[in-house]
Amino acid sequence: MAVLVKAFGDKPWKDDELLECAMVVPETSDTATFTFRAPSGAWFDYQPGQFITLDLPVPGGNVQRTYTISSSPSRPLSISVTVKAQMGSIGTRWMLDHLRPGMRLKAFGPAGIFSFLRHEAPKYLMISAGSGITPMMSMTTWAWDSGEMPDIVFVHAARAPSEIIFRQRLEGMADRVPGLQLRFTVEESDPFRTWHGYRGRLNQIMLGLMAPDYLEREVFCCGPEPFMQAVRDMLIALGYDMDRYHQESFGAPIRNEADAPVLDDVVPDEDSAAQITFAASGITAKCAETDTVLAVAKANGLNIPSGCTFGLCGTCRIKKTSGEVHMVHNGGITDEDIEEGYILACCSHPIGAIAVEV
Repeated sequence: MAVLVKAFGDKPWKDDELLECAMVVPETSDTATFTFRAPSGAWFDYQPGQFITLDLPVPGGNVQRTYTISSSPSRPLSISVTVKAQMGSIGTRWMLDHLRPGMRLKAFGPAGIFSFLRHEAPKYLMISAGSGITPMMSMTTWAWDSGEMPDIVFVHAARAPSEIIFRQRLEGMADRVPGLQLRFTVEESDPFRTWHGYRGRLNQIMLGLMAPDYLEREVFCCGPEPFMQAVRDMLIALGYDMDRYHQESFGAPIRNEADAPVLDDVVPDEDSAAQITFAASGITAKCAETDTVLAVAKANGLNIPSGCTFGLCGTCRIKKTSGEVHMVHNGGITDEDIEEGYILACCSHPIGAIAVEV
């Protein structure tokens, strides 16, 4: 029986050769994976987690858009990107509506420094949201194909179970190896479909349940900027060594170490002095930035009603009238309350001088 095999070339792909779309696979209602091959048969060499830039012929003139590669270099015959339509997107919308097999595009790259091959560790914690799952899929596929799957806890947040990109592929791998542990959380369940996983915004309590040994793991994070900021705040509050934290941005993927932004996160310092004025009680107390408002109030004989003491129940909600606090809560307060100046005393740390209505 004859077997048709199209051999690939003996040279890696260079970005002076157009890429040809070979396959389009719908992933969710607004997400699809586009697989490309080099017409010459050249193979693709890159690090899992890197990105590529596509030159897209949209109406009105070409635009360049950067997408993380969702395939793995362990499968070098093709290269894939998985794109999700965002509000007001132009390039991605064109791809979803018009890019079909047989069409050819100019592409540049691959590039980027977001790869676990640059940070070898015995244990990894991958945290993503939305289409931020793509570099995690690339790295996990590489690990699977290596034949030596490391210890990976794969945490992903989505709006609903039906919007978890690559869910079936990931579950297929996790069903066959003990080293891959999947932890999904969603904002809402799908109609008429039972959901047995986590539900709600990712928080400290959830993270501790998903990966109890998170302090021992190298962390890779990708998603919208507010999501990554929340993850960093959680890890800082939990005492994680942030030198072992790595992230990729939706907006501007980093090409090299020199382009990597300095993450100027607020980190309460036990050696930095702070001050809390309890306006209704007429008490002003000096403290450290690492002290919580609740602890300082109790130390000065003031009673702020409290329950869980880790930002979940919302019992200790009070109004802040001036100053800034660093608050990492677990869902016990709404964004609207925060905008109006409310804080949870149990998980708020004063940064400098603040005043509260107590």
